[in-house]
Amino acid sequence: MKTKHLIATAFASIAATLPLYALAHVGSDGGGHHNFLDSLSHAIAHPFGGADHLAAMLAVGAWSALAFGKSGKAWAAPAGFVALLIAGCLAGFAGLHVPAIEPMIAASVLVLGLLVMVQKKMAVSAATGLAGVFAFFHGAAHGYELFEDSFGAAAGVIVGMAAGSAILHLAGMVIGHQVMQRHQVMAKVAGGITAALGAFMLTRLA
Repeated sequence: MKTKHLIATAFASIAATLPLYALAHVGSDGGGHHNFLDSLSHAIAHPFGGADHLAAMLAVGAWSALAFGKSGKAWAAPAGFVALLIAGCLAGFAGLHVPAIEPMIAASVLVLGLLVMVQKKMAVSAATGLAGVFAFFHGAAHGYELFEDSFGAAAGVIVGMAAGSAILHLAGMVIGHQVMQRHQVMAKVAGGITAALGAFMLTRLA
């Protein structure tokens, strides 16, 4: 009972602070990269500082754990997310115009939260594709920030974003396996909070 209370308190605390960070990424760190190592360290930390990225990436990991259990298929959606995140970064860095970035990022938080909440199961190819589509927009948002930066700095950000995202996916999978599968109510609560954040972000964009 004490463990459940602590977990619930932690989720409540996170929920209370989410609106403060909801739109904290596009343009927030542009122009601050100078070399590979500086960019790498900054980019690894970045997904932990914006609630949109933090929520989406944790949700991908948790949903994968809930949908596929401990089978190897559970790694497919996180791997697809990281791959398409890199592709999106490269597209933005190349100057490719990607429409509706902010609405798609908000939608990704909403949809992924709902998938966690209902513990939706689907074919591994569909799960990977869905995660990858959302990841492309997350990556493109940061690629635009790098458009006028040096190649070394851009490479550092891309590698750092991939590493930070992978860490969050892994954390989400651990939470999914160790907490949400054992306490179904926590999946509903965490998924609901994440979906609410996505809805809040969409209302801010309206």
